[in-house]
Amino acid sequence: MIQVLLVEDHKIVRAGIRALLQKLNWLEVMGEASDGYEALELIKLRKPDIILMDIAMPRLNGLEALKAIKQVADVQIIMLSMHTSKEYVLQALRAGATGYVIKDADMEELEFAIKAVSQNQLYLSPAISKHLVADYLWRVGEPTSFEKLTTRQRQILQLIAEGSTTKRIAETLQISLKTAETHRMQLMEHLDIHDIAGLVRYAVRMGLVNPNE
Repeated sequence: MIQVLLVEDHKIVRAGIRALLQKLNWLEVMGEASDGYEALELIKLRKPDIILMDIAMPRLNGLEALKAIKQVADVQIIMLSMHTSKEYVLQALRAGATGYVIKDADMEELEFAIKAVSQNQLYLSPAISKHLVADYLWRVGEPTSFEKLTTRQRQILQLIAEGSTTKRIAETLQISLKTAETHRMQLMEHLDIHDIAGLVRYAVRMGLVNPNE
């Protein structure tokens, strides 16, 4: 029996995926989480075999959660996303994902993806073109500007894109206001983006936030 942890911030979507998975007699949904932090807590209590995780989530998005999970647990992770863009897929693969499934996939595909990663195989939705894999293999050793950001800078970028003020960022991350301001300034200098609107657009393009929320 494969133990699956479902990580998705939308309750209705999460309930729908769970209902579909419960029809499989060889799989058990052992828990649910609405963001990366909740997922990390559940992993500490129980050890799932596979994690199905959305990319765009509040507080700690799927990509950052993926990196954190890989540091504490040996688990297969399938990213769920509505996006097929190269940036989203490459980031997920670089961070250690073993599967990437488009949210409009049918149940047969999701079932196939779970079986594939359970056997240590990489699975990508057919909607992701073949040239993407070739591009990934070519670029895997070349970190992007986004990947060169520190974990703290990525956290601050996400919070800025979600509308948090510098004061709110300091409170959320439990750092001083001066430290938050310094991180924000260094973030802008590193990306050569010097306005909030530009940072928000960049965060959306990198998959940190969902443009429809």
